[in-house]
Amino acid sequence: MNAVTDAIQVGKILDTLGSLRDSLTPSARRIADYVLAQPQPVTELSIAELAQQANVGEASIIRFCRALHFKGFQDLKMKLAIEVATPHDTEKHMLDTELTADDDAEHIGRKLQQTINNVLGETLNLLDFSELEAVARALQQQKRIYFFGVGSSGITAEDAKNKLMRIGFDVDALTNNHFMYMKAALLNSDDVAIGISHSGTSKETIKALALAKECGAITVALTHNPLSPLAELSDYVLINGNRQGQLQGDSIGTKITQLFVLDMLYTLLVRDNPQHTRQQKYKTTQALD
Repeated sequence: MNAVTDAIQVGKILDTLGSLRDSLTPSARRIADYVLAQPQPVTELSIAELAQQANVGEASIIRFCRALHFKGFQDLKMKLAIEVATPHDTEKHMLDTELTADDDAEHIGRKLQQTINNVLGETLNLLDFSELEAVARALQQQKRIYFFGVGSSGITAEDAKNKLMRIGFDVDALTNNHFMYMKAALLNSDDVAIGISHSGTSKETIKALALAKECGAITVALTHNPLSPLAELSDYVLINGNRQGQLQGDSIGTKITQLFVLDMLYTLLVRDNPQHTRQQKYKTTQALD
């Protein structure tokens, strides 16, 4: 997934714009930011009015629409109007989950629940499920699996290692950059290397995945940005959501969506070989008693 290859489906426009934002040109980013901030008013603007509001040229809006595979600005407006008219209005959900000084513990808990629901829904919107199935098949066919990630993504990598080891996979997680580089340089076509980086711009993870790819390993990116450097060098790209406001900050939503995607992958592996995974999980559980 090196670019947007098809027109964005209704119901996924705002989520997709959010995931692509950091990889857009400055003018396209201003358009995306305006659409994300005020999606409903955009549906009533002319191209000249949007150009003025977003401080870009009309030609930039035309290029923006074409890059996203819309037929033109009218096509974008029509599909955006359908999306924002649905009961699950993204902007309303975000306002519902913002933290206020009057919130007690119960209200904070319910807002956190709604925020988590929002970000998981976004992840389901952004994920290419055929890509997810293909990654599951690759994990079943290859001999070894390696997760690469630093910081918070490194913690996710360790969790994924634990889950897959419990059902019998030869798996490891590398979170120190020196160890990542050395291991990646020793991989081959029997291996799968999975790089985890929410932004897709982690230099350490990018270098590790690039080394793994040079050695012939299958490469997978788990990221929010489908046009990021990490995604560009990966054979498969799995997208996680990022719809979160003041309440969540940058870590909880990211962590939950990364784990959610990896849990789906884990479940696909169990689904495709239930007897073997049950036996392996029993063995590893007995070993810990």
